[in-house]
Amino acid sequence: MGRDHHRNQSTDGLVILLMKAHHDLAAVQFKLEKEFQQTYPENANPVKLVNRIKKMQEEVSGLKEQCRELLAAKQELVDKARSIMLGNNNVIQRMQVSTGISPTTVDDPAFADFNQMVAYFPNGASCVCAICQQATYIEQSLRLYTNYKYPGR
Repeated sequence: MGRDHHRNQSTDGLVILLMKAHHDLAAVQFKLEKEFQQTYPENANPVKLVNRIKKMQEEVSGLKEQCRELLAAKQELVDKARSIMLGNNNVIQRMQVSTGISPTTVDDPAFADFNQMVAYFPNGASCVCAICQQATYIEQSLRLYTNYKYPGR
């Protein structure tokens, strides 16, 4: 019987200790919730915000890569179109010579329009580059935000 009494005292002590720990954790939770409500706007969970920012960083990195691929594909398309137009222009000039018509020059209106359109985006600096630049800016901003150390924390 003495052992049962000793075991009950040990168990009771453990139960009391666990109840105190539960109370302490509830107090900490209350203080944190109160601090979050004062510090952050309504329904703003800092952990969820950080996770969302990290997800956005991943998406922005993917977007930048897609923009680079799109820019490369665009440049390849422009180069192929220019090559085809030059080839077609050469064929037309040879046909004109063979039929006795004086050949047109590179000042052909279609070719001039094409060159004007390509010149509008010098060195591939098109809206795709602007999107890449904006994605880089967003990525840097997100990185700064997630690395910011709040005072007193």
